[in-house]
Amino acid sequence: MGVVVTITSGKGGTGKTSITGGIAASLALMGRRVLCIDMDIGLRNLDISLGLSDRALMDFSDVALGRCPLARAAVDHPELKGLSLLTAPMSLPANVTPDKIRVLLDTARTMYDYILIDSPAGLGAGFRLSICGADRVLVIATNDASSLRDAQRTVEELDGIRQVHLIMNRIQTKLLRRLRATIDDAMNTAGLPLLGVVPEDAQVMLCANLGQPLTSRGKRGAALACWNIALRLEGHRVPIMRIR
Repeated sequence: MGVVVTITSGKGGTGKTSITGGIAASLALMGRRVLCIDMDIGLRNLDISLGLSDRALMDFSDVALGRCPLARAAVDHPELKGLSLLTAPMSLPANVTPDKIRVLLDTARTMYDYILIDSPAGLGAGFRLSICGADRVLVIATNDASSLRDAQRTVEELDGIRQVHLIMNRIQTKLLRRLRATIDDAMNTAGLPLLGVVPEDAQVMLCANLGQPLTSRGKRGAALACWNIALRLEGHRVPIMRIR
């Protein structure tokens, strides 16, 4: 049975979508069957991070409401075998409930090894749908105080989910030194064990603008960090990246 992993942040602008795409592409390159579900209703961008812009015709509400089977609604990546996308609707129908999302996810578990859900920022209805069937949650934060406080607030809403980890994104050594901050400080503030550290990397924006998965330019910088996170999800022991 597949594992449902929700990637969330509480605060917007933490790079959550790019991390979701990077981990998904890495898992697919490892030979896993991966379904990405964009639950950022009205503001979907995961298709850009995956290089699948405007390919999706049906969305997760069509599947949840029985208008289209998952196998037909999910769009396969033309280059990364095993990677598929189920996009978000522009507005959420009122009759899409957590129970219907759980049924959708139960079906996805029989078809994929991993289901990665890109949660919207904030703690509203989209967030509730994105965590309702999660087996584990990855909370993305940057090193600024507001991001860490929002991450901590997000954790308070995850009762009942046993596996919750922190990913520190867009880390810059100079900024850490200037603030006299450490990754340990961030872990203590958020109250979570660390799953990965991702450096600030111009390749993330470049790949998104070119419509290419982050992994398309080799395993270095943010791409290597996402690869290492994917390995940890697989159960491998991999040292946390040192940001220089």
